[in-house]
Amino acid sequence: MINEDQDRTLDNSGEISLKELVLKVRGWGCYLLSKWTIIFFAALLGGTIGFIYAYFSKPIFKAELSFALQDEKSGSGISSALGLASQFGIDLGGSGAVGGEFSGDNLMLLMKSRSMVEKVLLTPVSIHNKSETLADFYIDFNKFRSRWQNQPELRNIHFLPGADHSKFTLTQDSLLGVFYSNLVTHNVTVDRVDKKMSVIFLRVTSTNELFSKCFAEVLARVVADFYIQTKIKKGTQNVAILQRQTDSVRRMLNNALSGVASSLDAAPNANPLMQTLRVPSQRRQVDVQANTAILTELVKNLEIAKMSLLQETPLIQVIDRPILPLEKDRIGKLKGFVIGSVIGFMLMAVALLITLFYKSAVGDLSNTNY
Repeated sequence: MINEDQDRTLDNSGEISLKELVLKVRGWGCYLLSKWTIIFFAALLGGTIGFIYAYFSKPIFKAELSFALQDEKSGSGISSALGLASQFGIDLGGSGAVGGEFSGDNLMLLMKSRSMVEKVLLTPVSIHNKSETLADFYIDFNKFRSRWQNQPELRNIHFLPGADHSKFTLTQDSLLGVFYSNLVTHNVTVDRVDKKMSVIFLRVTSTNELFSKCFAEVLARVVADFYIQTKIKKGTQNVAILQRQTDSVRRMLNNALSGVASSLDAAPNANPLMQTLRVPSQRRQVDVQANTAILTELVKNLEIAKMSLLQETPLIQVIDRPILPLEKDRIGKLKGFVIGSVIGFMLMAVALLITLFYKSAVGDLSNTNY
């Protein structure tokens, strides 16, 4: 019996609490309805602010560029050729880990590195039939010079095409650092839809259509050139060394052939009994045979090195380029008004409820003290 009475008490107390909650919510609703004029004007004010913001806000232009990076996979033919070259003590590369230092995610980080972004900003492009760097163009369309009217050291600063970066002033380097930080944080995005795929997407957003397009294309080209040159640097050095050795041995062989001919011409009718007359031509003949053997191996190794260089050279194929007109992202006037009205309505409703709770708490405290 006692347990049954306790259960009924709990049920009754729970039912009463739910009723109190419903009554409180209903009371809050009635209170807000009683303040409908204030809420209406707050929503109207928020909608007006949203409309004005949408009217004066600049559209954001988005340039998208996608490219595919070829995965490095060594073939059996190249592996055999490299093994043959290694027998002669020549390291032609290609035995390292697949992918290298700048593949995959590291390549994506490279595209957002400061050195690459600053190099892009200092690249001259043709804007309205005028050659200027992207850094100067970035300053112009953002109207920074008008903000720097009271700062002569900034107002007259320029990044001219072909300028030596090592001779830049501290102010120029600082500005490039600020531009880099802003672009990487707010404007440049590099990602992949699927990590298993080698397709990389580059997105550049700005308030200027030409800047978005040019920056995306130049960044992709600069990073691709740096990536390729870095990947094939060792192979290129090997080819250059083998080419110099091959040319040197070929010159020695030609000189040896000329020496044999000269020795024979010096004694055209040599006495068969005079063996010393044959010594110069025989020495030259030995040089010819030795240089011929060396040249044969060098030419073979040179061709193998060239094949290895071709194998190591990555393929970066652009799939989609940004095409004018670019996709434009802008808040419409109606959308801005609706969003502003909703925000104004919610803020005023919350403010009125907080005021109601505060008055209730103060009233309860006064009654308790009394």
